[in-house]
Amino acid sequence: MAAPGLRLGAERLFEMPAVLELLSRSNSTSQAFAEVLRLPKQQLRKLLYPLQEVERFLAPDRRQDLHLRIFDPSPEDIARADKVFTATEGNRIDYVSSAVRIGHAPDLPRPEGHTKKMNFFKVGKHFTVVDMPGYGYRAPEDFVDMVETYLKERRNLKRTFLLVDSVVGIQKTDNIAIEMCEEFALPYVIVLTKIDKSSKGHLLKQVLQIQKFVNTKTQGCFPQLFPVSAVTFSGIHLLRCFIASVTGNLD
Repeated sequence: MAAPGLRLGAERLFEMPAVLELLSRSNSTSQAFAEVLRLPKQQLRKLLYPLQEVERFLAPDRRQDLHLRIFDPSPEDIARADKVFTATEGNRIDYVSSAVRIGHAPDLPRPEGHTKKMNFFKVGKHFTVVDMPGYGYRAPEDFVDMVETYLKERRNLKRTFLLVDSVVGIQKTDNIAIEMCEEFALPYVIVLTKIDKSSKGHLLKQVLQIQKFVNTKTQGCFPQLFPVSAVTFSGIHLLRCFIASVTGNLD
């Protein structure tokens, strides 16, 4: 069930330095990502495919427990997606507005700190990313009116991304969001954040526990987890590629 338009076979591409060198020089690749492609093979794999890097610490009979390659784009696909997220004169990435209700979207200064409103970011002519308030004890009082209504009524919503702290795993507050997505029959994805803060052993333990939860307790969740780090940027390129794919920008 790989996404359409993807050229699979990242493993083979990693064994072809000439292909990566050619891609790094291509006009279809941003300058920043061209620099990424020049990293040593192991460092590049860790940056682009963090779960595959962790996989090698698993016994062979346990590797089937993880869904690592349902979405398995090549570096070329990731490079194409990177251009979608690269701000240029012809591809502006702008903070558009904030809204506290579906019908209330005033122009406001870009917010800082913990999100209390729905914040809209337009990515060129491709799609709009909506940053929503967190759920749980820090959620705004009008969370139900604001977020649940949006999720239920937004017909062109492509995917919902739930951020789960990989250090502590799925908490009671995370279950609130998961149950909401399941109740509304929304297609959603679990993104594991802060993977730079855990040892490989602890991260692998959390990944296996969360993967088991997804496999046995959910129906609408995409089977593959997306671990990321905002510090090292590990996994960010793969997540961007997935977003570009589900919004039809890799076709």
